[in-house]
Formats: sequence, structure tokens, C-alpha cells
Amino acid sequence: MSFTADVKFQICQEELDDSDSKVQLCALFLMKGSVHINWQGMYLSFQSENAAISKHVFKLFKSMYDVNPRLSILKKMQLKKNNIYRIQIYEKAQEILEDLQIMTDTGLHSCPPSKMIRSEKKARAFLQGCFLGSGSINDPKTTNYHLEMSTSDEHFANLIVKAMEKFYIPAKITIRKNNYVVYIKAGEKIEDFLRLCNASKALMDFVETRSLRDFYNSMSRLDNCTLANEVKTIKAGKKQLEYIEALEKNKTKV
Repeated sequence: MSFTADVKFQICQEELDDSDSKVQLCALFLMKGSVHINWQGMYLSFQSENAAISKHVFKLFKSMYDVNPRLSILKKMQLKKNNIYRIQIYEKAQEILEDLQIMTDTGLHSCPPSKMIRSEKKARAFLQGCFLGSGSINDPKTTNYHLEMSTSDEHFANLIVKAMEKFYIPAKITIRKNNYVVYIKAGEKIEDFLRLCNASKALMDFVETRSLRDFYNSMSRLDNCTLANEVKTIKAGKKQLEYIEALEKNKTKV
């Protein structure tokens, strides 16, 4: 299991109250879900390659709205032949969208309302949902520190940054392939994000790995500094010997 998958698995294990579940599900659905209309009417669809997230979303829909989601498992035919888990809800589609505040009198929205994440508690659930939907963290054992979440909606990206600020986690936005990518590169801020997501095991692994890497980097810099000083000393000593040798030759001539 990758580091990112491990973090997402831990987030999915947390017990949430109905209010936080709604915020988390809203963020998740807006990132990975879609609304469809056929001859039977409106229905919702959600799909992911992550089994833990799919199971989590299935349970949230079922427990919160008393519906019977349909689960299909598809197989990717290109590159990595991973499973794709597709969840479809044919009951209460409009009621669910209205309750999640994705559909209002003004139509469908691609971003949650700002009032939904006013409190720190709601902002935390929102960030958990965003990370489950499109987040990734580089494995601290092999790469530089980097956490990111992406969305096709600029306002959504700004809302993620705003939610991060509530926890003093400064994030930046860049554009990549028509998506707005919210990212963090500071190791200690990634630790803060894992802490607020209650991914305690991943946090401990990250802190331990980061501490070891920083220690070895410090030792390496110290060794390089010591080596550089030794080289300077050797060069200075060699220069002094050359001066002494030159003086002795000149003295002999005199």
C-alpha cells in the first residue's frame, strides 16, 4: 500500500457524526461524482480506484439517506489494470443533492458554499473529503515533501486554501493540465495536515522518516563542511610549504 493510500484508509476508518459526514461527502462527491439523467429520471454516480474510499462512500450514502446504492466493479484495460469501483444511486437523487447543498434554487453547483466550512470542525471534514477525492502525498522515504489536491474549479481550489488557513497551513495554487492544484511542500505543515485528518499512524511514520532524513542530511552537511575545511587547510599548508621552499632556495643563493 502506498503512503497516500495508507493515509486515505486511516481517514475512512474515522467515525463521523451526521453533520461532518455531510460536509465530507459533499466534497468527495463534487470531486469524484457526477449527476446523470436518463428516461427513468436523475441518478448519481461515484467512482474510484480506491476500495476503502468506495466502501466509505457506499456506507455514507446508505446510512445517511436510507438508499440502496448499486456497486459495480470494472477492470481498467490500459496501463495498470486496477479495479474501478462505481457506485450508482437511483433513489432520492434530488433530495441528496439538495441536502449536500450541491443543488439549490439557482441550479447545480461545482463548489460547496463557503458557509459550509465556517467552523474548524466542518473545515476539517471538508479537507478530509477533498483529500480522499483527489489528494496525494509523496512518500517521505523516497522523495521530497509534497502534498497536493486538485480540482477543475478555481473557486473550489480557493476554498481549500481558505480552509487550510483556519489551521495555519499555508497552501499555494498552481495550474496543471487545466486543473487547479493546491499544494504544500513544507514537511512540518504536511504533518499538521495529517494531524488534523486524524491519520495518526501515517503521521507517526512521516515524523519518524522526516526526523531521520533531516538527521542524515545534517550529518552529510557537517561532513561536507568538515571535508571542505580540511581541503582548505591542506591547500593552505601546501602553499606555506611552497613559500618556505622558495625562501630556502633564495637564502642559499644569497
